[in-house]
Amino acid sequence: MIRHTRHLAAALGLGLFTAIAHAQATPAGVWKTIDDETRQEKSLVRITDAGGVLTGKIEKLLDPAKQASVCDKCSDERKDKPVLGMVIIRGVKQNADDKAKWDGGEILDPNNGKTYKVRLTPIDGGKTFEVRGFIGPFYRNQTWTRVE
Repeated sequence: MIRHTRHLAAALGLGLFTAIAHAQATPAGVWKTIDDETRQEKSLVRITDAGGVLTGKIEKLLDPAKQASVCDKCSDERKDKPVLGMVIIRGVKQNADDKAKWDGGEILDPNNGKTYKVRLTPIDGGKTFEVRGFIGPFYRNQTWTRVE
C-alpha cells in the first residue's frame, strides 16, 4: 500500500511539474522587449490568450523620453495613435505541427510602421522567447524576457 502511495504521489508531482512548466512555456504574460539593434530594453508587452488566439499590447515604454510617441509611420488604423497601449501582436496561434511554437499572426514594429509575420518560440523553459518577425526569407529576431 505504501509503495502504491509513493508511486501515486510521484506521478501527481510529475503531472503538476509538467503543468507548471507548460504554463510557463506559453507566451501569455508580461514580457520585457530588447531592441535587436541597440540591445536596450524598450518596453513591457502583455500577451493575452483569448480562445487560443494571442494578442500583445504595449503596457509600458521604458524610455521616459518616448512616453508620448505615436506611430506616425503606421499605414493601418494605428497611424498617428499612441504607441503606449498599442496592440502590436495579433492573430497568433499555437502551431499545429510544432506545439512549442506560436505563429500565423503578425507583429508591428512601431518604429518603422512595418507589419511582419511572427513566430514566437520559448527558450529556457519559457523564461525567454525568441520573437521572429519576417517577410519572405528576410527576418529579424528579438529575445524577450518574461517579467510576469
